[in-house]
Amino acid sequence: MSDPSPQPESFPIIDAHHHFWNIERNYHPWLRDEPPIPFRFGDYSALKRTYLKADYDRDTESFEIAGSVYVEAEWDPRDPLGETRWVHEIAAQCGLPSAMVAQAWLDRDDVEAVLQAQASMPLVRSIRHKPKAAPSPDLVEPDVPGSMSDPHWRRGFAMLEELGLAFDLQTPWWQLREAAELAEAYPTTQIILNHTGLPSDRSPLDGGEDGLKGWRQAMATIALCPNIAVKISGLGVPGQPWTADANRRIVLETIELFGADRCMFASNFPVDGLCATFKEIFDGFMAITAEFDESDRRRLFHDNARHYYRLEL
Repeated sequence: MSDPSPQPESFPIIDAHHHFWNIERNYHPWLRDEPPIPFRFGDYSALKRTYLKADYDRDTESFEIAGSVYVEAEWDPRDPLGETRWVHEIAAQCGLPSAMVAQAWLDRDDVEAVLQAQASMPLVRSIRHKPKAAPSPDLVEPDVPGSMSDPHWRRGFAMLEELGLAFDLQTPWWQLREAAELAEAYPTTQIILNHTGLPSDRSPLDGGEDGLKGWRQAMATIALCPNIAVKISGLGVPGQPWTADANRRIVLETIELFGADRCMFASNFPVDGLCATFKEIFDGFMAITAEFDESDRRRLFHDNARHYYRLEL
């Protein structure tokens, strides 16, 4: 461990996970339709506004953003390629994002054509399709249609490697054993776990344990899979301020389990803006890792995102 320099304002960052949207021009069902969907942060009405590069620049003005990764934002599922073309327009105009995670539905009959088209686009590095998940740990069932163990879903997943595509996985921690089985079945396909496995339950339990016990056990299971990396983001808890103290354990345990070479920090903006400012989140990450050596911090804030998303920066 060494002196925790450089300071946040001068440390180059590749933001490994963020979104843009223009709700006047494009159709995102969750942002346009009523009633609103159930959401882990509760009321998300503040997100129902256009959010583009100029808005992102204002949120990140205290930081040196060297590059970024756009992640599909639940655009109209009838037109996954429309989002990809729109993001390429934004990048050509604004210089960001540097890469993108595109939408594809792995269990649809047209998956092969969609994946081939996505893979042909210059910015596309990975695919995201949120698999079917149980609403709570006690309701997990095997082989549910649309889940990671569904043979039809896996047929689509099996196409990723040949096309040179990674897979961004968003699923709650109680589905991570299924994710480990998926990673073991396809050991040469890179999986990038989104939002730290969604450790939303911080409640105390009987016997001195807490709601993070199951999360840690699940994360320890998938950390054994060398083809899984993790993005540390999505750590907000409804009704609680985002602070380094509140999230220190999660951040440090994730890095302990996966190592500094398989973790990367991300903003998830504007979504995580429901819980904190960009500066509060990244200053928090900086504070939590203040005792790390500079090479590890550069991996977490910059180099790993460049590596996993194959950025030429």
